Parts: sequence; C-alpha cells; structure tokens
Amino acid sequence: MHIAIAGNIGSGKTTLATLLARHYAWEVMYDEEEGNPYLADFYEDMRQWSFNLQIYFLHRRYKNILDIQKNNNSVIQDRTIYEDACIFAPTLLGMGLMSPRDFETYESLYDLMMTLVSPPTLLIYLKASVPTLVRQIQKRGREYENSIRMDYLQSLNNRYDQWIESYKNKSLVINVDIVNFSENPENLSVIIDKINAETNGALTV
Repeated sequence: MHIAIAGNIGSGKTTLATLLARHYAWEVMYDEEEGNPYLADFYEDMRQWSFNLQIYFLHRRYKNILDIQKNNNSVIQDRTIYEDACIFAPTLLGMGLMSPRDFETYESLYDLMMTLVSPPTLLIYLKASVPTLVRQIQKRGREYENSIRMDYLQSLNNRYDQWIESYKNKSLVINVDIVNFSENPENLSVIIDKINAETNGALTV
C-alpha cells in the first residue's frame, strides 16, 4: 500500500504523514529539506536558482518513488513527484522565474521518468488558504522560509486546485482550514475514516 500526501508549503504534509504512520504502523518517507544545497539560495533569488532546485527535487523524488515501488512494506509518502512537474515548475515558468528553455529540459526529463512510475494507492491533497499556510510556516520557524513571497504561495495554490481536478487516480481532498488535524484528534479520526472508506477497508492497523 502506498499513501501519498500532497499540498502546498506549510499545509501540514509532514505532520499528517507522521500521525498516519503512527496510526497504521507503516513506514513513512519524509520530504526532508535539511541538506538541500539550493533551498535557501532559491528563496533569496528564485530566478537564478529555480532550475537547479527543481532538478534536485525531481532527482530525489524519483529515487524515493523507485524505493517505494521496490519496498514490500506499506509506505506513507510526504510530497509526490507529480507536484514538481505539475505545480512548482509550471508556476515558476508562469511567474517568469524559470526560462522556457530550462522548463522544456526539465519537462522532458520528468516525462522520461514517469514511464517507470506507478501512481500511489491513494493520494491525499491538503488544501489550505494562503493565510493558513503563512500561519503554519511562521509557526515552524524556518529562517529561510521568511522570504517566501505571498504571490508565489497563491500561484502554487491555483496550480494545486487545477491539478487535483484533473488527477485521474484515487484521491482524497482535506480542507486544512476546516479540518485542523494537528490540534484536534477528532479531526484526525475523520481523516482516517475517509482513508479507510477510499481504500475499501484494505488498510490494516
């Protein structure tokens, strides 16, 4: 079983992945940002470092997905490979922060990788408004995230909404503005019930 959690920066992916992994006693694959050689530079100068950052993420997530597909155990994944090519890279292109030439190179590499990638059993999209994202970003207090642009977060949100509507495989949308699972255990129970329903009771605890 492969459960993947998608969502904008600060939407709560890591928190939900941890809570679900604890509930189901599954392995969790985090989207770890420590050691990323481009992230801080990107937030300081998005135009200069956008291509480098996206290639770095694409390589790492591709490796993660291959590891998941070889793993006999059930896995909960924090962030998906789809978000890089369907949301982040096109947003950077649309905002003039990635050149068409770099985007074309990036997209051709992604298309090649996708010939070997299988979709998750269930994709969970954490939908959140920009004020909610900003509040949660500030709460976790990562210094390099202080310079994230509000228009960037909103552009990402717009792309996420378009993408989830076109996603063809099994998915579940959680409105984080309403369902505060990190602070309300009852809300987490609601999410678990929805997951079990979407997987037809295939999950085991």
